[in-house]
Amino acid sequence: MTTLVRETTFQMLARRLRSPAAWCETADLFAILTVASLPWSTSLAAIFNAAFLVCMVPFLDIRAFLQSLKRPIAAAPIALVLLALVGTLWSDAAWGARIYALSPTVKLLVLPVFLYHFERSPRGQWIFIAFLVSCALLSVMSWLVAFYPGLTLKSDHLERGIFVKNYINQSQEFTLCAVALAYPIVMLLREKRYWLAGLLTALALSFFVNMAFVVVSRTALVTVPIMAAVFAVLHLRWRSIAILCVALIAGTAVAWQASPQLRKTADTFSSDYRLYMEENVPTSMGERLEYWRHSARFFVQAPLAGHGTGSSQGLFERASKQPSWVPGVRVFPNPHNQTLHVAVQWGAIGIVVLYAIWISHFLLFRGDGFARWIGLLVVVQNVFTSLLNSHLFDFHEGWMYVIGVGVAGGMVIRAQQGEVKVGEAGS
Repeated sequence: MTTLVRETTFQMLARRLRSPAAWCETADLFAILTVASLPWSTSLAAIFNAAFLVCMVPFLDIRAFLQSLKRPIAAAPIALVLLALVGTLWSDAAWGARIYALSPTVKLLVLPVFLYHFERSPRGQWIFIAFLVSCALLSVMSWLVAFYPGLTLKSDHLERGIFVKNYINQSQEFTLCAVALAYPIVMLLREKRYWLAGLLTALALSFFVNMAFVVVSRTALVTVPIMAAVFAVLHLRWRSIAILCVALIAGTAVAWQASPQLRKTADTFSSDYRLYMEENVPTSMGERLEYWRHSARFFVQAPLAGHGTGSSQGLFERASKQPSWVPGVRVFPNPHNQTLHVAVQWGAIGIVVLYAIWISHFLLFRGDGFARWIGLLVVVQNVFTSLLNSHLFDFHEGWMYVIGVGVAGGMVIRAQQGEVKVGEAGS
């Protein structure tokens, strides 16, 4: 009996190893684990993502995959990586710095893989559910750490309510989840499914309350109104928009009066700017202005192809020795603006490729539907947060973009192909 069981188990495993459907399910599982671990761990997210890519190999249709790479939504990210690779040839930085600057772009090569896979997999929605649940649990942990700071895994204990990573990453996650829930809430209300709509509304509000009373980044404060406006224009009638505006103004006023943390964060915009402009104090806002000013100058010096991959660090180090540099401003290789970060290294060519990525992905998500809304929101968030950061190249925000656009884009393409097949069958 034992031998029979062993043989049966072995045969079952062998059969699954020969099954494309089984490998597809396994790839889906690792994709789910990747997004579920992203808010918590950089290492786990990288490991699960590598496992996802491995599971794609055994039954990959090479011809179909290569054909999918010809689409602009896949070709544009690949073009930016190739430009970064070629850009190492004219950079004057050390080769270590060139390779280090190249590595953040490599994640863009995974975006076409996600597009290809979720064009064929029916489980794309589980990726979004896994991310939402993971962020909801992180929100609970954030509240616990706010009241019991000793629970944090960060040794410095400097950021209130942060269990892992940092407040910028956490705010990006909570903002995306909170605004993304607006679409299913409205759809459920139109279907008169009030209980489920109320549950999702409470979940969305919990993210906003956490950001208002625990911790929030200034980038999130800037982008939340923009993302909410995009949703209102696309999915609400004018009367509903007016009601929403009144509700947001009232909610903001209450949060402003009740949360010293929110007022402190918002006040840093004006105080940091004033200290930098009037007293040459190297504040966070002042540092950004310093990076932007010198980055524009670097771009003018090499406007077509830039200074090469990894050149930013050396350029800023040399600029920091000039009298025009504000004393105390730290030297970073990142100018905290995605367009300038690309312009300094790869010039106008890089800017064209960068905007081709954003525009092609934006056009992909035109229309109605949950997947289109998620994909559009991910693109909009990345574009506007990249005014203050280089989020496409950052690990956490970059992977949010790659996975979000890849999964949502695959779902949109899958739906489009289904509509075509239905149309052909009807004719």
